[in-house]
Amino acid sequence: MSACVPTRHNRTSRSSRPPRASGVKRPHSPPPPRGGRFRIAGADVSASITVFLLAVPMSLGLAVAMDAPLQAGLISAAIGGIVAGLLGGTPLQVSGPSAGLTVVTAELIQVYGWRTTCAITIGAGLLQILLGSLRAARSALAVSPAIVHGTLAGIGVAIALAQLHIVLGGSPQSSAVANALALPDQLGRLRPAAPLIGALTIAVLVLWPRIPGRIGSGARRVPAALVAVVTATTVASLAAPGIARVDLPSWRSHVLPEVPHGPVLALATAVFTVMLVASLESLLAAMAVDKLSAAPAPTARASASPPPPPGSPGSPTTATSSTPPAPTPSASPSPPSPPAPPVRRADLDRELRAQGIANTLSGLVGGLAVSGGAVRSSANVRAGAQGRASTVLHGVWVLLATGLLVTVLEWIPLAALAALVMMVGIQMVSLAHIRNVHKHREFLVYGATITGVVLFGVLKGVTIGIAVAVAVALHRLARTRITVTDQGGEHLVVVRGQLTFLAVPRLSRTLGQLPQDGNAVVELDGFFMDHAAYEAIKDWSTAQAAHGGRVVFTGRSGGRIAEPASAAHSCCRPWTPWRNHHCHDEPGRAPEAGHGPRTPFTGARPGTDPIGTPHDMPHGTPTPTPAPASTPGSPPSPDVAPGRAPAPSLHRSPGRTTGPPAEAARPTGGNRLISGLSSFQRNTAPLVREELARLAAEGQRPSQLFITCADSRLVTSMITASGPGDLFTVRNIGNLVPLPNAESGDDSVGAAIEYAVDVLKVESITICGHSGCGAMQALLGAKPDPQTPPTSLWRWLRHGLPSLERMASRHHAWARISGRLPTDALEQLCLTNVVQQLDHLRAHESVARRLAEGTLRLHGMYFHVGEAQAYLLTEGASSGLALDEVFDRVDPGDPADSGELERAGI
Repeated sequence: MSACVPTRHNRTSRSSRPPRASGVKRPHSPPPPRGGRFRIAGADVSASITVFLLAVPMSLGLAVAMDAPLQAGLISAAIGGIVAGLLGGTPLQVSGPSAGLTVVTAELIQVYGWRTTCAITIGAGLLQILLGSLRAARSALAVSPAIVHGTLAGIGVAIALAQLHIVLGGSPQSSAVANALALPDQLGRLRPAAPLIGALTIAVLVLWPRIPGRIGSGARRVPAALVAVVTATTVASLAAPGIARVDLPSWRSHVLPEVPHGPVLALATAVFTVMLVASLESLLAAMAVDKLSAAPAPTARASASPPPPPGSPGSPTTATSSTPPAPTPSASPSPPSPPAPPVRRADLDRELRAQGIANTLSGLVGGLAVSGGAVRSSANVRAGAQGRASTVLHGVWVLLATGLLVTVLEWIPLAALAALVMMVGIQMVSLAHIRNVHKHREFLVYGATITGVVLFGVLKGVTIGIAVAVAVALHRLARTRITVTDQGGEHLVVVRGQLTFLAVPRLSRTLGQLPQDGNAVVELDGFFMDHAAYEAIKDWSTAQAAHGGRVVFTGRSGGRIAEPASAAHSCCRPWTPWRNHHCHDEPGRAPEAGHGPRTPFTGARPGTDPIGTPHDMPHGTPTPTPAPASTPGSPPSPDVAPGRAPAPSLHRSPGRTTGPPAEAARPTGGNRLISGLSSFQRNTAPLVREELARLAAEGQRPSQLFITCADSRLVTSMITASGPGDLFTVRNIGNLVPLPNAESGDDSVGAAIEYAVDVLKVESITICGHSGCGAMQALLGAKPDPQTPPTSLWRWLRHGLPSLERMASRHHAWARISGRLPTDALEQLCLTNVVQQLDHLRAHESVARRLAEGTLRLHGMYFHVGEAQAYLLTEGASSGLALDEVFDRVDPGDPADSGELERAGI
């Protein structure tokens, strides 16, 4: 077998996938929980009471808003808590009456009656069970977020308009438009009692969470909804005894579902609508709970500490709760023991099945449709819940309240419940979502969905949103700008956008107007080219060459787009400047012709065909002298198939191969060093010599100081797409920054910082940690023998002890990755270490001075080696449950100077 083999491991093959029962966590579906015992912690009991106090008034309010029997709201809350809580895939999610289904259910009750509506709920539940069994939960999230949030916002507007009539002392109309048109008449018949009670409820809801100081901190333990309803009930009993109140009918009059009567198509549409809205609301709430549970609740944060690594004491697979001791000196305190392991990520398919079972049972016993609720779930997390026991107990308390607190509940004014539900509807129109969709240029889809839901109903509104989203996508796909500039006998053709068959007529017409024997440079700025566009360009290029013209294809940066024909089927693909080191590893084998590595600051190689894989040049790097153009008559190379994205690929770390034969053929030691140096002199040096000569003459002017670990898998120039002269790099074990004048301090790091800041005048400093850091693993490992003198390594690792203490501290927020939990304590420490070393960096006098002047910025970065994924640290004032120290994923489309780095500034 040849030693020149591809180095990408196929991690998606069936043979490499872990079995379902192995307990290995998959990206979106956690392993089944171990052990079937139902544990009840003290925190779960207190959290269940908090959620119960919030759920009762909200359930009654939603039942009033739907014009459904009031017992139905309590029944669905009890079933949602007990059934969905026991069977669901999101332990901390609290289910109950669906706010998103308020408008839909009200319309169904008006058209079909209550008993048929219950039957429709059963059908929706059965459909949810089917979809969950088919593992379709993730597919439901494939709908554009603009459509989902637009649907919920439209429902929120409809809810608010309907409940405003009850707050004003009247009755809601049959649709959102009718409610809006009837408002002037309702204001003309205004009576003061109901509006004043509603205004009092809203005032308490808004002001209660904003009570400042220690009093406010204690007051916020009681849900604002409960305080608002109790206050409004007390005032109404004293000042307005004749106001309309809750009327719970006798359980003897409670009705059960019946066989539905009506047009089959209309009933099927109703079942599908209820299923769609309830499922989307539940799945979105589950995703939100995943993010919330990644951080401890504020009330429980004081006693929280990072999760232990799998298999260690305190991990979910063991019975003890203490972490291994850290390798601190005898004078250093050991970190406290961690609490219970973190909640597992949501299993969305299991959650969808549980919601279906809950809806089926709720419909059978005459309850409202059930879905996961973000308001109840966030209150559950905030109250410090640790498992599904809090959700189940909350359902038990609701069930008991339906039989024991009927007299108390009948004192609640309807205006107070209507005001509570109206505020829920208003909160469904999220300004954060509006800003987000506007930033991603999806506001047209969002606005169309809201308008459709408000004017025509949920299902038609979703259909309108999908149609607008498809139209926008087609418009973007077809919007290709083609310009031609005459540059003194040579024509520059600039193509911006994606080249699909829709652009072929315009492209062919533009290219056909160019002189057949003239020279042209075609600049392709897009990431997709379909077969029709490829054939059109290829035919035109061939015709130009036949008439003596010369065509050069470039990328946006001006670099030649080139891919040698011999590379099309070669194992040494164009990855990075060191892409061909595997070819050199084979004894006696020279690189194939045309396989000279392309450096990050050049875009062409001599002797190549026109069309290939473009390579963007880094920002601010000059372009070397271009390579000779392709000879006339050479058609575009067919090596790049239509649809191939012209973005530079990423290679695995040097020296990795896929099998033992390649390992056996690889040279070692000095032979490999000489081989690599020879390869550089032969292939790379001719391309970079001009640039390096300029740097040698002008001196270095790097813009960044990059402090990272000495780990051999971390290739700084590759992950930052930088070239010579861009980075001033400091590498050490564990990317540590010793404090100034620290005992056994290391002056080399401090000297590099001072030189970079004061002499080189760098604009930013980045501290980069990485996954699987051996230094952090050593800090989490066993203590060295006290009788053994400390080695140089352990003296150096002492600078990482503050990171270990910070991770275990009760006074610091957890550093975490946005969108998922840290996989184990090692990754948690790697993240925390970046944050702690930034604090050390600020303690250096030169850094503090430049920060005060506003001429220096600091960045925190985490690089996951196995995923080839970079994360940037964001810090800033936070509110609610969000934490400050969050590492956000860097998306492939983000430019280096985008808002991502603005948010990453520290």
